[in-house]
Amino acid sequence: MPGSAKAMAIFTVGGLVMVTAYTVALGSNGWLWFGWVVLGLLTVGVVAARGT
Repeated sequence: MPGSAKAMAIFTVGGLVMVTAYTVALGSNGWLWFGWVVLGLLTVGVVAARGT
């Protein structure tokens, strides 16, 4: 996995940790989860594109 794709994957996992912590501390926020899903899909797309 190239450096930019790896950095994006690390950022996505970090985002999941942050959104989960926010949800536990303050309650669920649908927009945060929606944003994380979009980021996750973008990460999967970048990793798939770099893999070819």
